[in-house]
Amino acid sequence: MIPRRFRSLQVRLAVRLAILYVAATAAIIGVLIYRAYDTAGSLNERELSLRAADLARHIAVGSDGRAVLQLPASLAAEYDSTHDTDIFAIRGVNGLVIAALPQSFGALTRPWPAASDDPSFFHLKDFGSKSQDYYGLSISEDSVAGPVSISVARASGADMLVHSLLREFVMDIAWIIPLFVIVTIVIAVLVIRSGLRSVREVSGMAAAIGPSTTSVRLPDESLPSEVTPLVAAVNHAFDRLAEGFAVQRQFTAHAAHELRTPLAIITAALDAMEGGEELMKLRRDVARMNRLVEQLLRVARLDAVALDVSDTVDLNDVAANVVAAMAPWALTQSRTIAFADARTPVRIKGNANAIEDAVRNLVENALAHSPAGTEVMVVAKSQGSISVADRGPGVLLDEREKVFQRFWRGKKSIGHGAGLGLAIVKEVMKAHRGSVRIGENPEGGAVFTLVFPLDGAATPASVHNESS
Repeated sequence: MIPRRFRSLQVRLAVRLAILYVAATAAIIGVLIYRAYDTAGSLNERELSLRAADLARHIAVGSDGRAVLQLPASLAAEYDSTHDTDIFAIRGVNGLVIAALPQSFGALTRPWPAASDDPSFFHLKDFGSKSQDYYGLSISEDSVAGPVSISVARASGADMLVHSLLREFVMDIAWIIPLFVIVTIVIAVLVIRSGLRSVREVSGMAAAIGPSTTSVRLPDESLPSEVTPLVAAVNHAFDRLAEGFAVQRQFTAHAAHELRTPLAIITAALDAMEGGEELMKLRRDVARMNRLVEQLLRVARLDAVALDVSDTVDLNDVAANVVAAMAPWALTQSRTIAFADARTPVRIKGNANAIEDAVRNLVENALAHSPAGTEVMVVAKSQGSISVADRGPGVLLDEREKVFQRFWRGKKSIGHGAGLGLAIVKEVMKAHRGSVRIGENPEGGAVFTLVFPLDGAATPASVHNESS
């Protein structure tokens, strides 16, 4: 199985580029060193050829008609100062040695065949007084005495300076080349990341698409042509998903709407009837059905139409209206509601009706989970929040995210709700760019707090766990 890091396109491209750069750099270094030493050899060959031509220019014809070598004093002194480093031998057309340095080299070359215009190379081992190795060439040169064969050679250690310079050059570039490779790879990685930035941005947009944002589509501008077909296929898939969500929402809204009329008729008929405990139980069941239908309609509206949150709303007024409307029902459930305002107006940008629905759902849950004879406390705070505290069993830490899922009910849930109330609360807070916080009541129970942005700043809608 391929490790996760190596499945990244960026890593794959970077690794392949690194291998390519290292291989190319190694090849370039090899060629460079080879050419450097080859050039050194060519320079040595050229120097020997020039020396042979120079010796040929200093050949003259003596008074006896024989060819002689007449070196200028400076050149003769230079040859004498080489201490057997540079040697030469000049032979005439008859094979006789005209001049040689040292004489033993002349004797050695006497049986050699006459040289041609193309240089022929030779290697002498352990030659001379110092038993050195010599590398040289023999070539035919024109002179005033006619064609002559000139053999010139140099001791193998004489070109040590050139090889030292070459080694110094190799050592100098030995640390520059790896640095160059590293810099090149870093630049290549940055270029790759820059080239794939649009892909990462599109991936982030795709990750943010959810049931409430099915209308969003991924842009295909500035994307690599290899990725464009994938983005188009994903957009088509989103189209099909959006159509499916729309059908589902329409069905939910239509079903809930169609159920309202018969339930209203049943409710009116039951209210007009007289009976005992069985009739009261039937009325409670119908009341729960009415509540479920209302919640389904609210959920359908929140999904289908974006809330207008541009009105100025005072959280004190919203909370007070909910408490006033819910107080009589709380008394019938043998419970009470208390309200504490912020003493000063707490104005936010929002939708009053939607906020009332959210607070009402929290109060209904609090009343349902609080024991008989206890009080539910609703508090509006100047920081832009409304909290509802109950005296029930509280919410477990591992369930504080799940309680906001639609139709989710815990194993120890109290009451007969459908699990839509807190889902509605979360959707309302998301529309208001706010958050829902769940904490613990010091007197026992849970505290649900709706937090709104006071200054209109956009804060991600989320669920927070906190301890009171």
